[in-house]
Amino acid sequence: MDSVVATERFTHGVVAPKERLEAAWWFAFQEDKLLVQPESSQVTIPCLVNFDELCLPVMRQNYIGRLDGRHCYAVELPEGIAPPQGMTFEDLRRIYGRMEEGLFSVAGRALQIVDWDRTHQFCGRCGMRTKTHPTERAKECPQCGALLFPRLAPAIIVLVKRGQEMLLARARRFPTAMYSTLAGFVEPGETLEEAVVREVHEETGIAVKEIRYFGSQPWPFPHSLMIGFTASYADGQITLSDKENVDAGWFTADNLPPLPSKMSIARKLIDSFLKEQGRVPSS
Repeated sequence: MDSVVATERFTHGVVAPKERLEAAWWFAFQEDKLLVQPESSQVTIPCLVNFDELCLPVMRQNYIGRLDGRHCYAVELPEGIAPPQGMTFEDLRRIYGRMEEGLFSVAGRALQIVDWDRTHQFCGRCGMRTKTHPTERAKECPQCGALLFPRLAPAIIVLVKRGQEMLLARARRFPTAMYSTLAGFVEPGETLEEAVVREVHEETGIAVKEIRYFGSQPWPFPHSLMIGFTASYADGQITLSDKENVDAGWFTADNLPPLPSKMSIARKLIDSFLKEQGRVPSS
């Protein structure tokens, strides 16, 4: 079994240090784009004692923990402001492979916290403005007492195998002719395995069996948790029964279509299958 493992270098934290005496990592977002500084073919983020050294207005700020012992902060910046000279705002997908792995992993975490903070300024129960809980990652309503924790949307993603073939589909939302594994959100009351069976059948008309856990991956676009599985073909012919996919088919190692980025668990599922066939996955 392969898996997707989060960095072990990060220590989660909620309560910020009382004093900032050493440089910290600052994950600053304008909407969903991260403030980065290009360094040759790589990019990094500001490492400063205080973020105000950049003279940028800050809307909200959250302490998120330590990476290799260095404090980390997630910052939300207003729309429309220009980045400091020599820096730029970049989508996380575009900087994958150009940023050090530990920083990139924490950047995904920081984006989810920024999005949660932005969208939970008011209580969903009574409408009162919320306050940040002093010791937990939560928003607290001073009127009705509701606690609002960061939201995660669990989604299954599955590679269906049929001998030396794998089932891949092309979604309408894909920007190119890329094909990927099947995925979908878990419905209330479902087990993960039930979600696998339902999603595969809804999208392709295929029945599956022998469902096995593969691994998981936080997916900060904006707040999903992708839970990966493999499954074996049981029965059925491919029938596109929903509006999500424009095509689907069985592919072997010798007739692969364009595939997802290696940053995704979808690609890790595909690469694991190719290794089982004795093939070396392409870059």
